[in-house]
Amino acid sequence: MGQVIALAGKGGTGKTTLAALFVRIIKEKKLGSVLAVDADPNSNLAEVLGLEIKESISSILDDLASHPQSVPVNMGKDAFIEYRVQTAIAEGDNFDVLTMGRPEGPGCYCYVNNALRNVMGKLVKDYDFVVIDNEAGLEHLSRRTTGQTDILVVVSDATVVGLKAAKRIAVLTRELGLKTKKDFLIVNRCEKAIDKEKIRGLSLELLGVLSTDPEIEGLSLDGHSLFKLNNNNVTLTALGKLGDRIWHCN
Repeated sequence: MGQVIALAGKGGTGKTTLAALFVRIIKEKKLGSVLAVDADPNSNLAEVLGLEIKESISSILDDLASHPQSVPVNMGKDAFIEYRVQTAIAEGDNFDVLTMGRPEGPGCYCYVNNALRNVMGKLVKDYDFVVIDNEAGLEHLSRRTTGQTDILVVVSDATVVGLKAAKRIAVLTRELGLKTKKDFLIVNRCEKAIDKEKIRGLSLELLGVLSTDPEIEGLSLDGHSLFKLNNNNVTLTALGKLGDRIWHCN
């Protein structure tokens, strides 16, 4: 079964960027097959990975909830949902992307969510790594639609507000009963030495501190894929070393 790495944090901390860089690192280090799951309603993980998404899980669920008759008579509901999810996966160069989409609208999604959990459980087994870009509220983790989580990486900036949000995520993880092997904290866009007192009591192990990266900011502003980032980029190199602590978590 693949290793599931979930990133979470408040908006504006660079969480999606780091998730995309983790995908690139796993791919380029040839650590194994990787599925990137965009579980943030503000879906742009595929974009920063240079892929175009044609359909999301949300649009599939909306369609099935509104048009249950769309299921072919010669195909069971579970099989049809699995087929639709498989076709929603965007294929990159040695990595794939699946977009969950916006939160659901009105209606009962109990059945399709349960079926989705089963499909995601199968997908996790098909990849060596699954990198999930979550919103701060851990929507899909809370409903277990993205399955189990091995490693939680909470991304924060060095502000009091950011670190408070990181603490809330850590608390929420415990309240939801999510069992992880390791809970890490990355302080991103930090321009000076972090005060260790600020991160005490967060119940998160400090994985590393990263500075604002003008090269990454430039690519983001121009709408370019992070695969255009130079191989010797400081953030990419640093994150690669931090990732070594993740890949080897047992």
